[in-house]
Amino acid sequence: MSTSSAARERINALLDENSFVEIGALVSARATDFNLKQIDTPSDGCITGYGVINNSLVYVYAQDASVLNGSVGEMHAKKICNLYDMAMKMGAPVIGLIDSCGLRLQEATDALNAMGELYMKQTLASGVVPQISAVFGSCGGGLALVPSLTDFTFMEATKAKLFVNSPNTLDGNSTDKCDTASAKFQSEESGIVDFVGAEDEILGQIRELVSFLPANNEEEAEYVECEDDLNRASAAIGTSFADAKLAFSDIADDYNFVEVKANYAKDMVVGFIKLNGNTIGCVGNRSVVYGEDGSVEDKLEDKLTASGCVKAAEFINFCDAFSIPVLSLTNITGFTACKCSEKKIARASAKMTYAFANATVAKVNLIAGKALGSAYVCMNSKAIGCDVTFAFEGAEIGAMEATAAAKIMYPTDNGDAISAKAKEYAALQNSCLSAAKRGYVDYIINPQDARKYVIGAFEMLYSKREDRPAKKHGII
Repeated sequence: MSTSSAARERINALLDENSFVEIGALVSARATDFNLKQIDTPSDGCITGYGVINNSLVYVYAQDASVLNGSVGEMHAKKICNLYDMAMKMGAPVIGLIDSCGLRLQEATDALNAMGELYMKQTLASGVVPQISAVFGSCGGGLALVPSLTDFTFMEATKAKLFVNSPNTLDGNSTDKCDTASAKFQSEESGIVDFVGAEDEILGQIRELVSFLPANNEEEAEYVECEDDLNRASAAIGTSFADAKLAFSDIADDYNFVEVKANYAKDMVVGFIKLNGNTIGCVGNRSVVYGEDGSVEDKLEDKLTASGCVKAAEFINFCDAFSIPVLSLTNITGFTACKCSEKKIARASAKMTYAFANATVAKVNLIAGKALGSAYVCMNSKAIGCDVTFAFEGAEIGAMEATAAAKIMYPTDNGDAISAKAKEYAALQNSCLSAAKRGYVDYIINPQDARKYVIGAFEMLYSKREDRPAKKHGII
């Protein structure tokens, strides 16, 4: 791909064939200081317009690195702001293809002000239309806030750079030591990037993601005719629920699960599926990572982590803003216990709890294995607003594991006495049956029946409406 045509070729590869219509093609830089008057700046280094993806309207901008290295000047940013205005009026997603050296220094405060106006447009559009960004080249300094203000961020695996401060400017660091601008770091450590891949893979993934999302906050996601058997047995879920990714894939129409932030906080799985043709957001615990060949690639604690909770909270907030129902899979025994985690876990788990409790979309919880202690309450329990709760046969639901509870309640006993008390406690307090008798579980099901029960629950909840106390907004 030649440098001069990279931005336009990306747009054409992303959109349906021959659907792109450019807006503001004749706009160029207004500033003349520092010899800018003598430099031709076609489209001011940013191609903007609209087109369709699978016949659905989207607005797109692509930075052209062949024009002043794609630097963001006054008119460059204003073109993107105008695109946002149009997208919000029409109610359609905005997709940004980023490849820029950053702020245009020759335009100084004009460029800074225009960048701030772009931040403002992104803020106003948040929760109104989906925002997607993809980083193909450099994205540094204040420009790094732009993809961070979008709902989903894609990043090219080898050439793209995303940073506020360059790795070489960080005390004690260098690119060779830790490339903090790389896709690997931003997807695995910071959690900003949702998808990583080659350029063509990213463009294909954006198209797939758009097919799962509504055009705006007043419309539903596109319904897709379901050809999969609604009563199909979920054959794998009974043994693979420790990996929520496999569990959601097993339930989904055509086994298709689009995972978000797959490389970050792997103990928590989030993403989208279709159920009977309708988009559902999924949030689930994970203690085992299975490879494509079914082998165990990694084992994790069945505990909530701070990064996993924040990941889940952000995803739930997106689903609620765009009226996408939420399915959770619970298999958790507590919170990660270490000094580092203790600095963040209370606040992070509160954010996730708040997100579940605050969401007014239809919410279904599937308790697959263990649901113990306060961590279970945080994971979309009925106490914080879940509409329908299923539990697999044999699932454990309670304050803590039976043996530990028996030892606390009967500190002077040991051996056979503790075993007997633990067995009694498990039957009376830790079984899914005891939870169902108290109304905390609606149905106890065979794992193979998970798909048909979950589909039925969401169909029943389709017309859900829920009023909340009047307020400007919450603060968690």
